Amino acid sequence: MTTDVPPAPSVIESAATGAFGLLPAAGFRLTSGRCDDCATIPQALWFFRDERIAVPLPDRPLAAFSRTLPLAGDLAAWHAATPVGAALDYPPLVWTAADGVVTGARLSADGRALHIGDCRLPCALAPRHPLNRSWLDESSMNFLAQRPLRVRGDWRDGRFVARTLWPLDFRLPEAPPARPLAADPLALRERVREQPRGGARSPFAVEQLWRRPGSAADDASRPVLAFVLNGAQGDDDEAHGGHFAALTGRIGADGAIHDWLAANYYALDTESEKGIVAAPVPLDNYLADVNAGQAWYRPSYLLVAVLRDARTAAHVQSALGRVYNQFYRHQFSYQHARANCAGISVSALRALGWRIPVRGAESWLRAIAALPAVALANGSLRQGKATFDYLTEDRTRLYPAAAFEEIGADLLRLASGTAGRPLSAFEETLAGDLDALLLVHIPQLPSSRAWGDYPVVDSREYHRRVPKNPAHRQIVPVGPRPFPKDFIDPQAPREPPLRSDYALAGYGLLLLLIVALALRALL
Repeated sequence: MTTDVPPAPSVIESAATGAFGLLPAAGFRLTSGRCDDCATIPQALWFFRDERIAVPLPDRPLAAFSRTLPLAGDLAAWHAATPVGAALDYPPLVWTAADGVVTGARLSADGRALHIGDCRLPCALAPRHPLNRSWLDESSMNFLAQRPLRVRGDWRDGRFVARTLWPLDFRLPEAPPARPLAADPLALRERVREQPRGGARSPFAVEQLWRRPGSAADDASRPVLAFVLNGAQGDDDEAHGGHFAALTGRIGADGAIHDWLAANYYALDTESEKGIVAAPVPLDNYLADVNAGQAWYRPSYLLVAVLRDARTAAHVQSALGRVYNQFYRHQFSYQHARANCAGISVSALRALGWRIPVRGAESWLRAIAALPAVALANGSLRQGKATFDYLTEDRTRLYPAAAFEEIGADLLRLASGTAGRPLSAFEETLAGDLDALLLVHIPQLPSSRAWGDYPVVDSREYHRRVPKNPAHRQIVPVGPRPFPKDFIDPQAPREPPLRSDYALAGYGLLLLLIVALALRALL
């Protein structure tokens, strides 16, 4: 005996409608990582075997990768062979997290129904992740019920199970107020920090930092290359550095930004307490997924380069697809000092010829002293080495806020013709295509979570913010996600040693020299 399943209401659209960044969503199909006829590499699919994803159709150009070159070499070789604007490759997948979308919905006060015109759609929230230490509460429902929403989810058992709740009034206005900004990283830092707690509780706002004289004021359908900086969490002392991602897309007719595609890099070998898996992801998911959405954790800042031509944004999006192939294949690993969300993004952009200014290491002298001191104080050589690597890494690659500041200042210099250096082909094209630069402030969505703040830019700021006693620090423990050994390609290049490995060898040689001199003196 079979039971008839009622069809999904007509107000629920497919998640594969509209766009994923610069790419038409119609060029993808919805599936899960368990599909056996996808062109996507099996390593990528393995991470999403229980998640809903969109994969490119067979006739679409798919981002490739080199099996033998390290990331920077792979990107540089591809860039040298591919003129800017010659390619718009599809990423291996897009993490949609759901198959359905409802647009223009109003949430009932109790959160149990969505109203779309005359249709009442029973709804429920997707399950809370077991490690998520906060959740939507009355303040969340009050905030969401006051505005139209775009909701991602699935029709199950006669109700819409909501995965993402995106406020549609989070959009670009037709004429954002002009607030010119000096082409200085510190000026952008001051703008980010000018409101209490980094604007965590401030309204959504957009301001125009620069516009090309004589350019059209209407930005509808214009391509964008954007960068998002997420602030510090209020209840996780490992997350004061914030988070970073590069985005591509087009401005919607009503200023919509929800379908811009964010290149979200996260550790693959641990299970995130937010349920995040590194992937290209629509901006509404990136910010407002009920578990993984960054806006539920902290305030965010969006730097938007409005372009007259999509070629540089398409070049970046195509390159980031190659990065994901290498990342999923474990040709390089996520490392908090050498290859975190900012480091991966900045390294990729530099490989394309965008010479983002280098802020340099925080302190080699402190690092030399800290390695043995931290190792002895904590009884952990690993922690001593990590401290050395943090203090000697280029801060533009280490700290999301530093990456955001240097990129923003450099975009302003490129726009005004004051870069002060000979420009690469990519930089010349980007500078010529820039029509406007916008700064968007996105508040933290209210919930039971503590309010966040702006992200720190160095270790001194970090240590001023966290409790001095390590036992009092809030840290969310996460478990491992072992990568199948049969997915490792024997031809993949090995990653180079860490700087701390060389430092440790140097300490070893120094110790041997001291022992040898002491023995010589005794004999």
